[in-house]
Amino acid sequence: MTAFERLCEIVAKLRAPDGCPWDREQTHESLLPALIEEAYEVAGAVRANDSANFREELGDLLLLIVMHAEIASESDRFDINGVLKDVTEKLIRRHPHVFGNSDARESGAVLRQWESIKRAEKAGKPGRNAGDADGHYLDDLPLALPALMRAQKAQSKVARVNFDWTEVRDVIAKVEEEIQELKQAVLEQDRKSIEDEVGDLLFAVVNLARKCKLDAESALQGATDKFVARFNRLEDELQSRGKKLGEVDIAELDAIWDQIKQTPNAEVSELDVGH
Repeated sequence: MTAFERLCEIVAKLRAPDGCPWDREQTHESLLPALIEEAYEVAGAVRANDSANFREELGDLLLLIVMHAEIASESDRFDINGVLKDVTEKLIRRHPHVFGNSDARESGAVLRQWESIKRAEKAGKPGRNAGDADGHYLDDLPLALPALMRAQKAQSKVARVNFDWTEVRDVIAKVEEEIQELKQAVLEQDRKSIEDEVGDLLFAVVNLARKCKLDAESALQGATDKFVARFNRLEDELQSRGKKLGEVDIAELDAIWDQIKQTPNAEVSELDVGH
């Protein structure tokens, strides 16, 4: 028995009538928060470059996948073998440059090929008539993604069909244009316009990150971690002066903040963030 088969056997035992009451009570819906949380914990372990934690979190995520498959199998919807079969066949279908005769070799061509194959698959799904419209290109953009991630995914997808800025300077110009439009909306005190322009600005900044080959979600996480680390130091400095947050004016806070920013060890660390 492989390690994976052993895991599946244990999960089935936990769900059995003589298994664990808590595990037996779980449903697809009840497990969703944990599934999302574990995916983020995997991402956190990757960003922290913590191999031991990364391994552990991948195991936790895999456990939830197996649990979902086991619950589905109990109502004869599908089982883990069906999941493995589907993803294996999909990988082979969508990599004809590896398993077939496609001559796509660079990553851009491979991604465009992937999208083309994916659209053809969706058009041929059961229940769709031959004369039906193929639907829109972005119809499969997941609604449940975090906003920054969803924006970047939309931008990346349309870039594969040549809807993209040619130069980074053009994207920077767009960011500057959106800032000016936001300033105007603020001057006019139009709440709806301000919301729209803030959204447009965020979307443009995500596009700039993508164009610079950065992940916007990771970049913002890094910026937030840095802010938390510096604010922890600010709080420590206030305590060393016998003062508390909320009792100090902005001038003193700014002075401490500027000093922290200029300190060589002001970079983020796991200890700082977990202060």
